[in-house]
Amino acid sequence: MIPNIIFILLLIAAILFFYKNVKTITRNINRGKDLDLSDQKPKRWKLMFLVTILQSKMLSRPLVGILHIFVYFGFIIVNVEMLEILIDGIWGSHRIFSFTENLYPILITIFELFALSVILACITFLVRRNILRVKRFWSKEMTTWPRSDANIILITEVFLMSAIFMMNACDSILQERLVDHYVNVGDFPLSGLFIPLFEGLSTNTLIFLERFGWWFHIIGVLVFLNYIPYSKHFHVFLAFPNVWYSRLEPKAQMSDMPSITKEVKLMFDESFETPEEECETEEIVFGAKNIEDLTWKNLMDAYSCTECGRCTSRCPANITGKLLSPRKIMMDVRDKLESIRKAKDEDIDKRTLFDFIQPEELWACTTCNACATECPVNIEPLSIIMELRRFLVLEEAAAPAPINSMFTNIENNGAPWQFSPEDRMLWAEELYVNENV
Repeated sequence: MIPNIIFILLLIAAILFFYKNVKTITRNINRGKDLDLSDQKPKRWKLMFLVTILQSKMLSRPLVGILHIFVYFGFIIVNVEMLEILIDGIWGSHRIFSFTENLYPILITIFELFALSVILACITFLVRRNILRVKRFWSKEMTTWPRSDANIILITEVFLMSAIFMMNACDSILQERLVDHYVNVGDFPLSGLFIPLFEGLSTNTLIFLERFGWWFHIIGVLVFLNYIPYSKHFHVFLAFPNVWYSRLEPKAQMSDMPSITKEVKLMFDESFETPEEECETEEIVFGAKNIEDLTWKNLMDAYSCTECGRCTSRCPANITGKLLSPRKIMMDVRDKLESIRKAKDEDIDKRTLFDFIQPEELWACTTCNACATECPVNIEPLSIIMELRRFLVLEEAAAPAPINSMFTNIENNGAPWQFSPEDRMLWAEELYVNENV
């Protein structure tokens, strides 16, 4: 009973700690402004199914996309076995689902095939990141921690999947030796290949290795579960709601600002009256300076970022050597959110988004929206960039000189160019015009 009690206590502690972390992240996301994204539900469900379940956007790069699908489905299917482990851990049983008789070895074989695919895919990703050094994984913003974070996850997955093969191989030998508690459930073809490595060991040693593999796998999964909220891999959970709440408007379409809309209506319609509830609102900020000025969807985007760098690798500004990296924008917003979570005094909270993001980055953006098109979980860096630009222009009057000149020309001449409205058609005076047309 002692192992069962230890297992139950570990399980409860892991669940409570995970709940605490998720609650903190949820509170951080809710710091953002309200935004209604609940329309067109059928379209949203379809989009979520295509993007998150079928991984449609990952396949824009076929090799990496297929490997990612192996990891994604493999990890999910292999951890269906976790249900059996949980029941065994609580009740003290052993392979409780083995009552399915001939079906059980087939299920284990399927689990092992997917476990093998996860191992091979993770090793490939490790090689790409650390030996081949794919450029997008070694950009300026990919400092020691982001690179280490990815490696930790990949190495952990390799070990967790490997533990299954060791556990099953030792279990098979113990079944043949008719050891109590190890009921005969049939052969495991893949893990059976490793039997020669263990069959010369004593029964006690095999029991230790089988139990070690079992405990290593379950504790590893529980630790992995609670590491994820501190990692970029939180997208494992957030990808689903983040895609479901995607903006369905045309890409790069700027959202209206109610405060500006109200002012325009007041200018053109003297009978327009401001609703009473809006008269008592707090001071209006144009654009975004702090976390609270962004929407909750912007903040969810930040937590959903996988740091894969696909956005940056397709960004024309970044490709041509500009300072902008859409991935860094998302990482910076998340860093600001995390600084709030870790803050022990108010000085850290006083930092604004502009303490993380430089204006030069914002003005390098061409608003082409390649980043959002490329993102595998429908993140929109441009939405954040445009809000920060709005603040610089409308609150700080800090737009670059060429843009300020354009604003002046529009105000004075009704067009971006420095020509009087009366001279607008001078270019056509020398053109031949057929009066009979």
